Parts: sequence; C-alpha cells; structure tokens
Amino acid sequence: MPVLLAQFLSSLADNALLTVAIALLVSRSAPDWMTPALRVAFYASYVLLAAFAGAVSDAAPKDQVMLATNVVKLGGCGLLAYGVPPLLCYALVGLGAAGYAPAKYGILPELLPPGDLVAANGWIEGTTVVSIVAGLALGGVLVETQSALPVIASIFLASAIVTLMIPRSHAQNRAALANPRQLISRFVDALALLWNDRQARASLAVTSLFWAAAAVLQFMVLRWAGERLGLPLSRAALLQLAVAIGMVAGTIGAARFITLERALRTLPLGLLLGAAVMLMAFAPDVTVTCGLLFLIGALAGLLLVPMNAVLQSRGWLLMQPGQSIAAQNFYESLASLLMLGIYGALVAMRLPLMGLLLGFGALLMAASACVIVFSAESRRARC
Repeated sequence: MPVLLAQFLSSLADNALLTVAIALLVSRSAPDWMTPALRVAFYASYVLLAAFAGAVSDAAPKDQVMLATNVVKLGGCGLLAYGVPPLLCYALVGLGAAGYAPAKYGILPELLPPGDLVAANGWIEGTTVVSIVAGLALGGVLVETQSALPVIASIFLASAIVTLMIPRSHAQNRAALANPRQLISRFVDALALLWNDRQARASLAVTSLFWAAAAVLQFMVLRWAGERLGLPLSRAALLQLAVAIGMVAGTIGAARFITLERALRTLPLGLLLGAAVMLMAFAPDVTVTCGLLFLIGALAGLLLVPMNAVLQSRGWLLMQPGQSIAAQNFYESLASLLMLGIYGALVAMRLPLMGLLLGFGALLMAASACVIVFSAESRRARC
C-alpha cells in the first residue's frame, strides 16, 4: 500500500504540474508546438538517462531512490514558481521520474511472491493511469486559483513522506555504479537481450505503442474539447476522468481474469483501441465523448497490464530488475518521443484535428495488426 500511495501521489503531481505548465504557455501566447514539447522534455530524460537510472536502482535501496527522486521533482516544481521556463522545469521533473520508475517496479518482486506479480502490476498500472488522468484534471481545477504550485509541491512532499513507510529494501547490486564507463555498453547489451527475447519483444511493442499513444492522446483530447466542444482548459482536463474510470475497470478485469500464460491473447484489443480513437473524430457531444474515453481506458487497461507483466517476468529472468525496467522505459519513452515529435510537427503544419484523430487511430490499428501477426509467427516458430 505505501508503494501504491507513493506512486499515485508522485504521478498525480507530475501531471497536475503538466496542466499548469500548459496554462502558463497559453497565457504567454507560446507557439502551439510548445505544448507537446513539454512531454518531449519529460521523456527525453528517460531516454538519455536510462542506463544510469537502472544502475542507480540496482545499486541503492529502492525505497531510498524513490525518496530522492521525489525531492528532485519537488525542485522542478519550485523552479517553475520562481519563473524558470516551463520546458526546463518539466525536464527536471522528467529527470526525477526517470530515476523513480525502475525503483517502483523493481521493488515489487522484493515485496511479493511471483504468483502475485500480475495482480500487483494491475494495481501499479491502474494507479499510474488514474493518477495521470486525475492529475490533469486536478491541474485544470488549480489553474483557476492562485495556489496551484504550492498545492502541487505539497503533493510531491506527501509522496516523499509516504516512501518512508515502505518496508526497507536492499541493494540488488551495489557494484552497479562502480565503473561508470561500462554502464552504457552494459545497457546496450540489456536492450539487445530484451529485444531478442520473442515474448519480451511482442510485449514491449505493445507497451511502447500504448504509452506513445497515451502521450499524444492527452493533448488531442484537450484540443478536441476546446475546438469541437468549446470547453476551456479547466473543464477539458476533467474529461479525462472518463479514461481513468475505464482504466480502473480494465485493470481490475485484467488482474481478475487474465493470467500470465494467457496474456498474449489480449493482443486483438489493440485493434479495438485504434477503432475507438477513430470514432472520437465523430463524437457530437460531451456524453458520447465520455463514453468513448471510458471505452479507450478500459481497453487500454485490459491490454497493458498483462503485457507489462509478461515483459517484467521475462526481464527479471534475463537481467537485474532495475536494468530490465530501465530498458523497458527506454523503449517506451523513445516511442513516446517519436510519436510526440510527429504530432508536434503536424500541429506546427496546422493540420485539422479530425484528420489527426483518424490518422492516429488508423496507425494504432495497423501497428496492433503487425504485433498480432508477429506474435502468431513466433508461436508457430516455437512449435
């Protein structure tokens, strides 16, 4: 419970701060492409520091890593209050998040038996996605007040305090940082090892696709609500609560009915997810929009949780837990950077939002179909 609560609060503050940073950019009449650039700055830390984040998680007790990285995030929030450019501040928050992720996942096998990892991942993923959407909604409420940054800072502080309640962890490999020159080469080996494992590669493709899609969809929903429904940022952010509710339903269903052995059977849900995104382009009102967002969240939960469990189980068999999670974060963050970069370029070209939604949904369906075909061929090859 302390791990779940600390994760929820930390991610909640991350995403509330994102909404506040977006509002600051809007108030300063910044170019439209700078809005997705906030997420680019965030994910860049995951990509650039992936080798070192995994090593830190293995070299130090994971509860202490979670505490320290929350303090880094708190620093990013504080700098924003002092007028530092939002892109730089959110990059610092990304730096903290890059170190936080391997620790929060890597501590699970230390606290739980292997048979409970799928359910635990369901709770972690559900908590994470709910906190993302709830954080965006909370930020939407706070932008209309004068106390937005103090409230967010207090949430980061609360997360740091909760980490003190986590059972004492231990270092998996205290020598992980002994030779910094070898970190990058070892990390490249870990990337190759994870990618060359058939089950891990299929799962990695799905989780990378999901997080890249989620990163872009956040901005699409905010823009859609403003352009099509005429909602201000504060109310548009609240729409994403429908995704959170759907995600909770999906993760509960995944934890209850999908075992690790049956995880790859959920791959066709990616086709339905892409179709639901395409239908968003034709949503006539708030009610239909919320229904589609709920469906998107539920499908994402049913798909993501078992894929993440497969990926972690394979990763922990192949390498140190922290290194495995860092490699996973690298692939997922790189996919998110690429997707956000494409979206930002299309926004700068002033392409209509309806075309973006249709194209985005079609891309998800095509990518999901490729993963399904690849997975089927891999299973036949093993037979």
